[in-house]
Amino acid sequence: MSRINDLIAEYCPNGVEYRELAELVDYQQPSPYIVSSTNYDDSFSLPVLTAGQSFILGYSDDDQGIFYASAERPVIIFDDFTTSFHWVDFDFKVKSSAIKMLRIKPDVDCSFRYVYYAMSCIQYVPKEHSRQWISIYSTFKIPVPPLPVQEEIVRILDSFSSLEAELEAELEAELEAELEAELEARRKQYAYYRNELLTFERVVTVCI
Repeated sequence: MSRINDLIAEYCPNGVEYRELAELVDYQQPSPYIVSSTNYDDSFSLPVLTAGQSFILGYSDDDQGIFYASAERPVIIFDDFTTSFHWVDFDFKVKSSAIKMLRIKPDVDCSFRYVYYAMSCIQYVPKEHSRQWISIYSTFKIPVPPLPVQEEIVRILDSFSSLEAELEAELEAELEAELEAELEARRKQYAYYRNELLTFERVVTVCI
């Protein structure tokens, strides 16, 4: 946190600008990427995704209309009804037309991974079963500090995410109560630091 505080003091001593998500990311409709058959099989190689909790619904051999993603060109899949979302860095197809694929705009001076973490701090639960991205969610504002601050926040939160993934893998292998308790503690620690790192004073004058 001291490193973050030093960067904030250096790069934006007068506060941090807030910008709407629509200013930072573009969306793409899922229609060309919807799987043609739900006859999934683990012997197939192409994952079929949902933006909900289950994430990977199964594997398909449908090689038409693949959405290409990678570590160098990731995407966020966003459920247009529930507003849940996932970070994806591999090729896939989707099951539902209620998904938006989000990517950072090419002319925006912003870390896409930072946007992903900032979105996870948005406290919003849809009250109606209606599409959310265009009319509501994309209008939410997130803090956008200068890139050095964003990159340090991403580095810290990625470290927490990696540790959590390691603990989950160990838990699946051993199913020990101690590991389960440690995993829960790490999740709470991650949530605490995520919220702390992504809480800024609103800008008073334009950041330098």
